[in-house]
Amino acid sequence: MFIVHVALQGCLKSKDVDYGITSDTGGHIKYLLELVAAQAKNPAIARIVIATRAFDSVYGDEYRAGIERIGPKVEIVRIATARSGYLAKEDIWSETESFAAGLGDWLETQEAFPDLLHAHYADAATVAATVRSRYGTPFVFTAHSLGRIKKAVVRLADLPSQARASLERRIEIEEKAFDEADLIIASSRDEAEVQYAAYRNYDPGKIRIIEPGIDLAVYRSAEPTQRVDEMIAPFLRYPDKPVILAIARPVAKKNLPLLVESFGRDPWLRENANLLIIAGTREDINGLDPELAEEMHKILDLIDRYDLYGKVAVPKSHRPSDVPAIYAFARARGGIFANPALNEPFGLTLLEATASGLPVVATDSGGPNDIVERCGNGRLINPQEPDQIAEACRDILRDEGLRKRYAEAGSAAVSAYDWQSHAERCRKLVARLTLTPRSRRRRAMRQLLVCDIDNTLTGSPPCIRAFRRWHEGERSLTFAVATGRSFHSALSILEKQDAPNPEIIISSVGSEIYWLEPNGVTYRRDEAWSRFIAKGWKRSALRDALDTFEGIIPQGALEQREFKLSYLAEGDGSIITRLHAHLRARGLSASIIHSHGRYLDVLPPAASKGAAIVHLNRRLKLAVENVFAAGDSGNDIEMLRSVPQSIIVANYSDSLAARPDLAHSYVARKTHALGIIEGVKHFRSLATRARTH
Repeated sequence: MFIVHVALQGCLKSKDVDYGITSDTGGHIKYLLELVAAQAKNPAIARIVIATRAFDSVYGDEYRAGIERIGPKVEIVRIATARSGYLAKEDIWSETESFAAGLGDWLETQEAFPDLLHAHYADAATVAATVRSRYGTPFVFTAHSLGRIKKAVVRLADLPSQARASLERRIEIEEKAFDEADLIIASSRDEAEVQYAAYRNYDPGKIRIIEPGIDLAVYRSAEPTQRVDEMIAPFLRYPDKPVILAIARPVAKKNLPLLVESFGRDPWLRENANLLIIAGTREDINGLDPELAEEMHKILDLIDRYDLYGKVAVPKSHRPSDVPAIYAFARARGGIFANPALNEPFGLTLLEATASGLPVVATDSGGPNDIVERCGNGRLINPQEPDQIAEACRDILRDEGLRKRYAEAGSAAVSAYDWQSHAERCRKLVARLTLTPRSRRRRAMRQLLVCDIDNTLTGSPPCIRAFRRWHEGERSLTFAVATGRSFHSALSILEKQDAPNPEIIISSVGSEIYWLEPNGVTYRRDEAWSRFIAKGWKRSALRDALDTFEGIIPQGALEQREFKLSYLAEGDGSIITRLHAHLRARGLSASIIHSHGRYLDVLPPAASKGAAIVHLNRRLKLAVENVFAAGDSGNDIEMLRSVPQSIIVANYSDSLAARPDLAHSYVARKTHALGIIEGVKHFRSLATRARTH
């Protein structure tokens, strides 16, 4: 496989990247270089090219047109455009046409055309779309950060008219990228389900969550160094106090001035902690890009306003190799890491800090939602509330037990973010995407198997491997999943577990249905189902009524869907009866699912996993004896009850096998995915015996 990455922003080179030297020389370059390094180790990938823009500038001769060889498989190709100088990210759009022409000319000189273009940021997607129209090469899009999110968190009235126009142009370029990309890679559920959803061309079926990896070994083993100690110590009166550490480019969206203000306004933090801000590299502040200079002046003004001299360190420069020791400096002093960004698409620094043994205080806008939920390594805060930021930092620093618990939880969980698995998942998707139509075998839809995911299909790697082998031999069995997870979360866990690719996904406890497209990769939402269940669904009124019901707590924002309200509710199934009475008294009705003794989902009256299967049966025109359903817990009850050939795997919960309404179900002797196979064989055997008598 031959992959070309298109990346136009920043000062990109293979090593010793001067992060922060310009406002767009940031995390996306680290992401790209580490992704490429992982891809280069994959034997199925033969060649990788990073195509970037050449320019002449004070930043060095290495950015001129030409080729930089990184390794046997990898090279950076710098292509000249109509304008020869360095251009800020806001102006790159003006060069996409000439860059696309230059890239096309270069491609025509190669022995083989790439199998895929991978565009980083929307301007690169413009280039990739142009190349595809010329040569037919499909392209994947990674957005990295988005204009609509910036627009939502900044005061447009405070922006100069030129900046407002630039932002609107950027948003329209992003809209086009979402529309034209063959596949879109997101780093988190927040990105896939919240940030991207703000765009009119949002198509959830084209998006995959593939979390970035990160090489964390150097952070886990890092120790403080004399060089870093000497870099920081001159700023601090008492350098051994606990440290609040932030590492980010000084751009407005990183919100560093508000972190200084949060620290300055809090008497306990001023007395008991230090603040360390690593904000890129600078010589003269006034020689920086205007945005960088403005943010640095704000930081220094706030240090002066709150008289924080001797309590805040803002070193002028550091080497990339110093970063692990900077984290270790904070860890050795019982510190924490803070990321107060107005929006953080993913949050690689959070993983670096977590691997280094630091608890985190992070923005609740973006990828940190996923990281903190998965790792349990700190607190989420509203990035526009300085008192909330200060309170979270203070709570962790004052409670040694809490700080230690967050540190230990995080360091054990960061192994979930791995570049090798990221690269392989991308490769498998691309391999399917680039298959010719003749190469894609479609199953004859004569039978339908619908499986729950967690602890039914998944939960045992040997079982799922056996299921995959069995499924490959099933030529007329349509494979579907029905899950409480969101669509993107379901796809992500299935791909991580190397499960078969489902042809139908019933997600969010039956409130959404997605069908696999003919290309074998993307999905389309079943809008007919959405219109059907929308009847009688009074979401706002239900939410208000549920707010007055004691004993339930709303789950996080990512668990709330267009046709689903989700809560935590400890206790037995009697809560369903009480809730129905509570809603009836207010003239409301809903489908209510309670599972695992604590998860409560409220759906439209017509929605459930079982009702979704009935809808599929009508569309596929299948007889009931050709439909199988498998589950393990309370949120599968309605599905199992509605399907005559239902299977309860041996590792079931919520007393499923003892329920009279599930007496028709086959209770497997084997657990997880092996129990599914056993159940299908059981019902097929019954059908065979019935036909022969």
